[in-house]
Amino acid sequence: MNQHMRPEPVPFIDIAAQRRRLGTAVDEAVSRVLTHCLFINGPEVTQLEAALAAFTGAKHVVTCASGTDALLMVLMAKEVGPGDAVFCPSFTFCATGEAVALTGATPVFVDVDEATFNMDVESLKRGIATAKRLGLKPKGVIPVDLFGQSADHDAISAVAEAEGLFVLDDAAQAFGASYKGRRLGTFGHVTATSFFPAKPLGCFGDGGAILTDDAELAETLRSIRVHGQGSDKYDNVRLGLTGRLDTMQAAILIEKLRIFEDEIAARNVVAQRYAQGLGNVVTVPHVASGMISVWAQYTIRLPKGVDRNEFAAALKAQGIPTAIYYPKSMHQQTAYRDYPIADGGVPVCEALSDDVISLPMHAYLDEQTQERIIKAVRGALSS
Repeated sequence: MNQHMRPEPVPFIDIAAQRRRLGTAVDEAVSRVLTHCLFINGPEVTQLEAALAAFTGAKHVVTCASGTDALLMVLMAKEVGPGDAVFCPSFTFCATGEAVALTGATPVFVDVDEATFNMDVESLKRGIATAKRLGLKPKGVIPVDLFGQSADHDAISAVAEAEGLFVLDDAAQAFGASYKGRRLGTFGHVTATSFFPAKPLGCFGDGGAILTDDAELAETLRSIRVHGQGSDKYDNVRLGLTGRLDTMQAAILIEKLRIFEDEIAARNVVAQRYAQGLGNVVTVPHVASGMISVWAQYTIRLPKGVDRNEFAAALKAQGIPTAIYYPKSMHQQTAYRDYPIADGGVPVCEALSDDVISLPMHAYLDEQTQERIIKAVRGALSS
């Protein structure tokens, strides 16, 4: 390569490569919707819900307009409101705590485990004590399956059961992941996920889904999804919102779901190559035993003393993008800094926000391109 030429940029997530693989299937699926013109609650929506139920083993699936709506609709169905405490990790995307705050309830931020980046059960216990001390009523817990790896659902459920809390699994980044041999979607009382385009299973717009084995909850969610309607369309029986997934996105997801298992396997090969190529220079992600991650992000921790901005700039100069999830944990963000934190603080969340950085990760990352990324990372660290 001529040294004056800028290196060909690597995509962070290659949606175009997947699009090529799907060929005309997506175009045909969209075309069918354009032909029948049932853009809201068309037949593909019900079809997708059945396919997602079959994929996860969940009895009921309610698709919706986004991962945030999925969380919010569940909290509304559970009648969460002022005076209630809902526990969530601070090291996560803001939607987790945002949905709680939107109901008028209080998000209480707890710490995460340094190895898995997921909710720390000891910190959850301390958070429950914190909430009680503040006169709040502990109501629910939202473990997040961060970056594609499941949280420790058995341990969290045990604490929740002892305290009478419902568990809402935020699997927005981990649809398709497995915990102890079972796919996510049946842990806790209810699971929320997202089909944002960058997610392992993404649509071509916003979208989400709620999965549960609770028939009554599913029925309530279907009502909330359409303005809280009852059996008579114009007698709304509860507060709701317009939380529907549109038919076109459902049609696209049906096609993408067909190749999803293949893609999960490919993502795991990519993750393995990263671990082999980088394991001795950075802290690579740790997958707990009995778990299969879907690698929504490949997030490394830089060694002490490495300037993260300089590291990112060195990679960018070689055409390699990086991203930081999350430079600020939720309790450090302007909108959330007045909400309570579990006793003992959230030191791991704060440490992670200081040193994590994510590398390109998708199912179509070929070995040659990945070697280029690995070489650039090692070079940036040794300079």
